[in-house]
Amino acid sequence: MLTKINELQAKTILTKSGLPGADWVINPYRGCQMGCMYCYAAQIARWKHPSEEWGSYLDIKINAPELLKKELTNLETKNKSKDFGFIFFSSVTDPYTPLEAKYHLTRSCLQVLSDFGYEGKIGIQTKSPLVLKDIDILKLLKNVQVGFTVTTLDDKVSRFLEVSAPPVSERIRALKELSRRGVPTYAFIGPLLPHFMNSKADINHLLDTLQDAGVAEVWFEHINLSSKIKARLFEYLETESPNLIPEFEKADNQEYRDKFNQVIYECLEGRNLKLGLGKVIFHHDLPQKK
Repeated sequence: MLTKINELQAKTILTKSGLPGADWVINPYRGCQMGCMYCYAAQIARWKHPSEEWGSYLDIKINAPELLKKELTNLETKNKSKDFGFIFFSSVTDPYTPLEAKYHLTRSCLQVLSDFGYEGKIGIQTKSPLVLKDIDILKLLKNVQVGFTVTTLDDKVSRFLEVSAPPVSERIRALKELSRRGVPTYAFIGPLLPHFMNSKADINHLLDTLQDAGVAEVWFEHINLSSKIKARLFEYLETESPNLIPEFEKADNQEYRDKFNQVIYECLEGRNLKLGLGKVIFHHDLPQKK
């Protein structure tokens, strides 16, 4: 997919987070080249790109590292500390979107955090093995964890819904390499895809694979089928695979989610895996930060 590139000067880069478990977020980019069909961020970014397809544009905050350095200094002066809470990369983009290989904004922001001596927790979530190029900096950070989104173990399925994202097999290999190099890792299994993942055998196989890759923590999240996200996803399914629409319709149901939760909890029993937030996440159930 052709990407429209827009370099810009951001006004801020370290922003308060509305995500559970995170205090701050850093989004070096606005938009995402991966174009995943289920992504909630597609709607968040539409106010800047109302007529453009998610995945076709990328706003590049070229001053992100300089801004971050300034904002960290200001927070240190205010808090008399180098720990302001959990900083997360990223909430509305992939921090290792393909053009990161050219602009290195995520790498530069990590370097700023390292040079600053940040003492709080730093989390990274991506679908790209580009993160492996930053292991040298990751090893310098005091408390960092790298996560990969893994919604399936089938490359065909991942390519179908995560249109331009690296195949899941590459993500598993990257998790193994990060673990081998001593970087703590986690997996974000979300959204939970109906039809593909709704069985104990599939979940156990996924968890076995992730544990073999060195993952110590897993997060599960039900699919968000809010009206705008659902409309975009179902328009795509109607064209590409209309037979799947009834399967996704079933997922928008509390009874379905309760049953799915029980299967997941049973699969986690006896495993040395931490469950993120201690529960399977559903966006409507999460408290809203003010």
